[in-house]
Amino acid sequence: MSGPAALRLQVGARTLATIPRRLVRIGLSLDEALAGPVPVLPPLGDAHGYRITSLPGDADDPGALPHGLLRHVQQRYVRRWTDLTIGHDAWLAGLSANARSGLKRKGRKLAGAGRLDIRRYDDRAGIAAFHALARPLSAATYQEKLLDAGLPEDPATLLAAAGRDAVRAWLMLLDDRPIAYLCCTAQGRALRYDHVGHDPAWGGWSPGTILHAAAMADLFTEQRFARFDFTEGDGQHKRLFATGGVACVDLLLLRPTLANRSALGVLTGFEAGVGLAKRMATVPALRRLADHVRR
Repeated sequence: MSGPAALRLQVGARTLATIPRRLVRIGLSLDEALAGPVPVLPPLGDAHGYRITSLPGDADDPGALPHGLLRHVQQRYVRRWTDLTIGHDAWLAGLSANARSGLKRKGRKLAGAGRLDIRRYDDRAGIAAFHALARPLSAATYQEKLLDAGLPEDPATLLAAAGRDAVRAWLMLLDDRPIAYLCCTAQGRALRYDHVGHDPAWGGWSPGTILHAAAMADLFTEQRFARFDFTEGDGQHKRLFATGGVACVDLLLLRPTLANRSALGVLTGFEAGVGLAKRMATVPALRRLADHVRR
């Protein structure tokens, strides 16, 4: 897919500035990442370059991709997934004892806060009802405010997926008030971790984790999908629930123009500065100084 895009200058989830570019965006599916071969890239046309996500392993090797383009690795991570064919009991057994007891403890705590209800949606009528309830909640989440990753305002894409039996969604309600949601679409036999969020006021109660554990139990029982795909990036929650992973990189390939060289220079310098700041923050004396300045 080609179109306007931006090179983001980010600190964590917060975008401080952007550099506009036209990029051909290529996102590999989990099946493609597991298979390994580098995809054949489409022509660039009038685009400035490519943005490729989930290139497997060492596929960023210059010998495996077109020559003559500027290369920049945006991130390296393990794309994690859960094998939904092993059964719920085997999946639970694969979690650590601390993780299992933590899920039970958090579930009991949340259930004690009020009348807890977890609902699942999968057909067109259900997805329409889910969207009406979850969309206002999504607007308050950091996923939407900081990452532009909230539920879409227009449910048409999700409704179309429901017509193909290619979407599953869950909503957690406490005393009839939505506090967490999870919405996943299918890609092949994998179900993708597409949209997730919770009411910030309940963040300390781990509603998203409890909801996801319930969703996993549903999926193991249904046996409709072979894998749960946690998509790009990594995180503690993904590591907790996953049973496997494949090493991936997200890669920029840009035409060697002066404007692109300048853009990459700014991006590389900014990322180096952020990395230095993170390393300095681990030095106790500097961390205490930063805390003192903030006070």
